[in-house]
Amino acid sequence: MAAVSELQGKKIFFFHPSAVVKNQIMEELAQQEYEVYAVKDSTQIRKAIKNYPDSIIFIDINEQMPEPTWEKWVIQVKTDYPEVSIGVISSNKDEKLISKYVNQIKIDCGFTVIKSDLNKSIVQVLEALKAADAKGRRKYIRINTEKETTATVNLFTHGDFINGAIKDISVVGISCAFANDPNLEKNTLFKGIQIKLQTTILKVEAIVFGSRMDGNSKNYVLLFTQRIDPEVKTKIRRYIQQNLQNKMNSELK
Repeated sequence: MAAVSELQGKKIFFFHPSAVVKNQIMEELAQQEYEVYAVKDSTQIRKAIKNYPDSIIFIDINEQMPEPTWEKWVIQVKTDYPEVSIGVISSNKDEKLISKYVNQIKIDCGFTVIKSDLNKSIVQVLEALKAADAKGRRKYIRINTEKETTATVNLFTHGDFINGAIKDISVVGISCAFANDPNLEKNTLFKGIQIKLQTTILKVEAIVFGSRMDGNSKNYVLLFTQRIDPEVKTKIRRYIQQNLQNKMNSELK
């Protein structure tokens, strides 16, 4: 039987990320469909590692702690949780320092030096994640929004606009349910669908892929067409990443 991470991918934690790492590298990884989280507390990162022992941790050794303390931290984590993969991100390009982490301590996900051309750093992190099979078999991150009241869908059918609740969402499509079943037919194309994610309103078109019963409610699966605006995809991924971060923050409290 396949491991959960093999099917769903691995969680990627950035421990004490700098502003550049958080706002640019993490943002790009989320847009590339990686499941990324920022953690700023040593107790919380321990809890994260304990809960997800095959996760990937990137540390920024320029942040918060002196470098020798970071070294001890890495060695301790590798000893206690051998399945965890660790990578270092730093603005320090000292060859001896890099060699220590890569060749002596033997971190799994490389030593990425932050350069003025950030794209090169991002490519290096992406290569490390690919080597670590961070995505597993999963292509897209899908988030459950059943308990959200701020994820809704509005579409026009049978001469009227109807509102529904989004149950889950990815950049590929949504599943949703309506208070009164509108009997949407499979393969029907709907244009001008309005999706609301918190305060963000997005316009999409989608095809009814199918439906399934969930208790007394019928959930419809709507797949976005190829004409979806790339900016809409960007906003959906951003919403998913923020939603996942909020849930992880609650879990690690």
